[in-house]
Amino acid sequence: MNTVRSLTFAWAPWSVILSLVILTITAGLCYLAWSRTGYRRSIGLLELVRFLLVAIGVVLFNQPEWVEEFRPDEKPTVAVLWDDSASMGTMDVTNRETASTTVKTRREAIQKLTEESFWTSVQERLTVVVQPISSTEPTSEEATSRGTNLYEPLATAPRRFKNLHAVVLASDGDWNEGEPPVQAAAALRLRGVPVFSVPVGSSSRLPDVELLSLDSPTFGITGKSVRIPFTIESTLPREHVATVKLKVSDGEEITKEVRISPMGRTSDFVIWKPKENGDYTLALDVPKHAEELIADNNRLSTPIAIREEKLRVLVVESIPRWEYRYLRNALSRDPGVEVSCLLFHPGLDKPGGGNKDYIKRFPQGLEELSKYDVVFLGDVGLEDGQLTAEDCRLLKGLVEHQASGLVFMPGWQGRHTSLIETELGDLCPVIFDPSQPGGWGSRTPSHFELTESGRRSLLTKLADTQDDNTEVWEGLPGFQWYAPALRAKAGSEVLAVHKDVANEFGRIPLLATRTFGAGKVLFMGTDGAWRWRKGVEDKYHYRFWGQVVRWMAYQRNMAKGESMRMYYSPEQPQVRQTIALSANVMEKSGEPLPKGDVTARIVAPSGKAETVRFTSSGDEWGAFTSRFTADEPGKHDVILSCKQTDATLETSFFVQGTAVERLGRAARPEVLEEVSRVTRGEVISLDRLEQVLKSLAALPEPPPTVRRVQLWCHPLIASLIVVLLGVFWVGRKIVGLI
Repeated sequence: MNTVRSLTFAWAPWSVILSLVILTITAGLCYLAWSRTGYRRSIGLLELVRFLLVAIGVVLFNQPEWVEEFRPDEKPTVAVLWDDSASMGTMDVTNRETASTTVKTRREAIQKLTEESFWTSVQERLTVVVQPISSTEPTSEEATSRGTNLYEPLATAPRRFKNLHAVVLASDGDWNEGEPPVQAAAALRLRGVPVFSVPVGSSSRLPDVELLSLDSPTFGITGKSVRIPFTIESTLPREHVATVKLKVSDGEEITKEVRISPMGRTSDFVIWKPKENGDYTLALDVPKHAEELIADNNRLSTPIAIREEKLRVLVVESIPRWEYRYLRNALSRDPGVEVSCLLFHPGLDKPGGGNKDYIKRFPQGLEELSKYDVVFLGDVGLEDGQLTAEDCRLLKGLVEHQASGLVFMPGWQGRHTSLIETELGDLCPVIFDPSQPGGWGSRTPSHFELTESGRRSLLTKLADTQDDNTEVWEGLPGFQWYAPALRAKAGSEVLAVHKDVANEFGRIPLLATRTFGAGKVLFMGTDGAWRWRKGVEDKYHYRFWGQVVRWMAYQRNMAKGESMRMYYSPEQPQVRQTIALSANVMEKSGEPLPKGDVTARIVAPSGKAETVRFTSSGDEWGAFTSRFTADEPGKHDVILSCKQTDATLETSFFVQGTAVERLGRAARPEVLEEVSRVTRGEVISLDRLEQVLKSLAALPEPPPTVRRVQLWCHPLIASLIVVLLGVFWVGRKIVGLI
């Protein structure tokens, strides 16, 4: 760095003449005063100080400044920033000069700017540094989840590149992360750094059919149908029918015709029925349309685990009404369910029943109760010989901390009112009418009516299509009794209401759900579901209760070992979405671990590993919680371990990749145009790239950095004047002039 220092004055001819006159007069007066005292030495010194004060004032009157110029020794730097994000792989660039029909990708179109040989003509005067904005390969899964940040490279350029003179930015302008690039452009303008932008890509979207999502559940059950939803986005101008194909890793293929809407999104699903246990990969393919230009985004894959099912269900009832009898039969005959029944029949000497499905007493303690995935509470209450307040407390903890399900099935005896007064009252999805504990009955049958949520819910799906499902519910045999529910609680989801009866809050809720802690709760407001067997036997009755049990136990059984269990929410996490992790840990004796050191080692698809620690959220239930944010899409392997029990659980979860950077998106040249306009640069098209070299060569030499010190108003000069005035005043007193 070369430094040139100089002293400058802001003088004018009249100010110089005036200054000389003042100095001459002051010198004459000082000499006259000194001569009158006989040339005393002390007076001579005082007059010298007086003259010095006037001389300083005259010099400051001409505004002196100390100027330092810093000139860098090295050449100015030009930063060439080229976009290497996934969207730059879009093939939509043609050669305008030759009118060629050959189409290149956006990355290929700007490749000339990335070569050192292109900048040879300006390297004698300038230092050219070529850098990509993103180094992620567009073919990787991670590229679709990462966005383009144009603000950051522009904002940090003055700090990263020494003696920055100009910036050349080649991009499609499709930024989707960070602050707006124009904010960085404003800072560059203050530094006098122009941006020469090279827009690339078509400003209109290409004809394309893209498979946006493929959402399969975490696991499935052997012999049970799995519903696999998917979403397709089309930019074609016309509707068309395509045959999508689901390929299973074992070689099985399933096809389905889908009518794809034009210029919009289409959602549908494929039904797959696995035959054997194991880990599978599902891949969905959408055939390439004749007008489609991009076929790379027509396929997605997702993993799914298929295993044997054994859900443990507890049914608690007082009088064996018809609803209870048929529910018990439905669960007993379900091969995936192991049912235990507890009957508080007043005619029995002690609680129990007549076959192997019955237990003699309510499960005692956490060890026995925590084995159950779902608990049905019929027309039972807080009475002698039935449930106790401690039983209700344990049921609440089972749902809240161990993700079990609870089903309220009140009856005409109205014993549910006593349960609402216990800790279970917080779990119930509805508010009851205390003036009518026995509910309402009628001679004529009444019917359900599905709500909008009920028509979409998998819980109420009794037919394969939505129209057929609505028709099935409308044709179900009616019920002649319903519970005295006034309205649903806030946060509850009503799936079905009474078709004819309403109150001041609206239709009477008959089927409602809610989430409580880690588990789910269901309210069934009638005791007539057993009538659904009329004319069709078990078709709808068994299907409904089977779906209820599996829906409630799904999360609890995501990953299960002998002494550890882990589940997470949401069930289909997206990239950069915070995942709530929950774990239940049991001691070797089978009791929940009250406190412990629980950790999970999570390995991303790229091999990056991270260890997360769990904190205890329910001491007596062995419940632990943590949070994790996935930065990569794909399968994440998890090893859950506990220091106190030496137990481990190996599992995995799949993170869906959000396509932030997608091929076929329209370019945004207006973004680059605004950046160049703000920085007083220039927009250069692809067909005249040589203009970049001419524009850089025409740039003037960067001005030196100048540092000015204004002496005429500097604090040190003012302090010197004050000190001299003090010396002059004290001196006059010493010599006796004052």
